[in-house]
Amino acid sequence: MLNQYETVFIATPVLSEAQIKEAVGKFKDLIVASGSELIHEEHWGLKKLAYPIQKKSTGFYHLFEFKADPAFIGKLETEYRRDERIIRFITLKLDKYAAVYSEKRQKKVNAKTQKEN
Repeated sequence: MLNQYETVFIATPVLSEAQIKEAVGKFKDLIVASGSELIHEEHWGLKKLAYPIQKKSTGFYHLFEFKADPAFIGKLETEYRRDERIIRFITLKLDKYAAVYSEKRQKKVNAKTQKEN
C-alpha cells in the first residue's frame, strides 16, 4: 500500500547553484530508486527563515510530493540527517483531502508557469 507524502527540505544558503542541483538530484534519485512514484516537485528558491538556524537567516527550499511505502520514509529522513547541506526538513503524510487540495494547487502552478512561457 503506497501512501502519498510531501517533503520539504531547506538547504544551507552557502551552496552554489550546482551544489543545490546536486543535493536535489540526490534526494530525487533516492525517491525514484526506492520504487516510489514522484508526483510533483517545486523549487521555491532562497527564502528568509523565520528564525536563525545554524547562524543562517536564509535557505534554499525544495518540495517533493510522492507516493511511497511507509518504510521508505525512515530511510529518506536518515539521509536528510546525514547530509550536511540540509539544515531542516519535514515529511508529511497527506490524507485524501490534502491530496485533492495538492492536486488543485499543482494545476494552478502549472497553469501559471505555462502562462509565463
